[in-house]
Amino acid sequence: MRSTDLPEVTVEKIVDQDLEALVVSRLMWRLLPFLFLLYIVAYLDRINVSFAILQMRTQLHLSDSAYGRAAGMFFAGYLIFQIPSNLALEKVGVRRWIAMLMIVWGLVSCMMIFIRGPVSFYSFRFLLGAAEAGFFPGIILYLKRWFPVGARARAVAWFMAANPLAGVFGSPISGGLLGLHGKGLEGWQWLFLIEGLPAILLGVAVLGVLYEWPQEASWLTEPQRNWLLGELASEQTNEQPARGFLQKSAVLWQVLTTGNMWLLTLTFFAVPTCMYGVTLWLPSTIRSLSLLSDQAIGAVSTVPYLLTAVVMVLVSRHSDRTGERRWHVAICAFLAAASLGLAASGRSVFVVVGGMSLAMIGAESMLGPFWAMATSRMKGSSAAVAIAVINSLANLGGYFGPWILGLVRSANGGFASGLLAIAAVLVISGVAALRVSPSRTSAAPR
Repeated sequence: MRSTDLPEVTVEKIVDQDLEALVVSRLMWRLLPFLFLLYIVAYLDRINVSFAILQMRTQLHLSDSAYGRAAGMFFAGYLIFQIPSNLALEKVGVRRWIAMLMIVWGLVSCMMIFIRGPVSFYSFRFLLGAAEAGFFPGIILYLKRWFPVGARARAVAWFMAANPLAGVFGSPISGGLLGLHGKGLEGWQWLFLIEGLPAILLGVAVLGVLYEWPQEASWLTEPQRNWLLGELASEQTNEQPARGFLQKSAVLWQVLTTGNMWLLTLTFFAVPTCMYGVTLWLPSTIRSLSLLSDQAIGAVSTVPYLLTAVVMVLVSRHSDRTGERRWHVAICAFLAAASLGLAASGRSVFVVVGGMSLAMIGAESMLGPFWAMATSRMKGSSAAVAIAVINSLANLGGYFGPWILGLVRSANGGFASGLLAIAAVLVISGVAALRVSPSRTSAAPR
């Protein structure tokens, strides 16, 4: 059959597919590199404490349980300020709010040079979490506003690949900065000061780089913009933003009383539990099982981060290609749990670090499919609130993971029981993911 003999519907479908591929490619190249850079800086400011503690533990006389508590304290501030920050984001706009948050948390990160003991350690980590509370859910909402649902898992995965790649770039840098001494500052203080400055500079850059809505994107042609707006509009039929305190309260109540929201929260709880339990203790684990220097620990720590970045993108691409989300999330959770069981039973640095690394790969590979699954069940003004609720409550896992490992290590000098506790959370998470309703028609998670 000649191309001129193709049915009109088939021709239109081919044209739409070509246009979709072109628009999605342009969105990926125009938005994601900058958002990716922002998240690298954000994540590095969260986890650089895992290297700073290698010196702080001795110089400030900090116990393992105090470190575990301080490492997790970030998420206490995260929880308390998450929903207020996202409601403010709706009013102020993503671009200006993200810019302000980055400047504030960059300043807090720099001020961590003034830590003098457990109380100030807890306080600065809490403030850092409060400042960062609106960043991640704000970016997830931003991606929902720009990317059609068929490309969203890939977009989220590429964005969140910044997590492990922050470790790839940041681990050797952090290890190297520990060797700086002078001007009255120790190596760990130089680490916080130098790694806090990029957040301030990039916060200013946000105002000139990001557009608030697709309608404003001058780098899309009119046909491309019209197609994108049509696709996004078809996913958001009859949405109306919440106005006023009472309406916003009603939206919050609607979100809190829907079953899927709690299943999604339970599913996501395991991700930061494992992710931060592993990343914030990985350098200390390597130190306890080897005689490596700070710089060598930084170099070794890059390997699991690099593998994680590759695998999480491959998993998300497969999830987008098949359109399946729940089993992708669940299988990654179960594999991560099995890997932690392996690490808990190991006695050599290769088995323990290898098991923890595989667990990191599994947990972070849940992210793309999870947020595609979650955001496809959110519409309208409920989306920002639902994202904030899920992210804030589930990120308490970021407190639980480091805390339980620090508590166990202080009690018996090992990690096994703490790793098994995190493995149990991952199994529960996988089961919860399979219980999430497949419906995509709800106005909020239900």
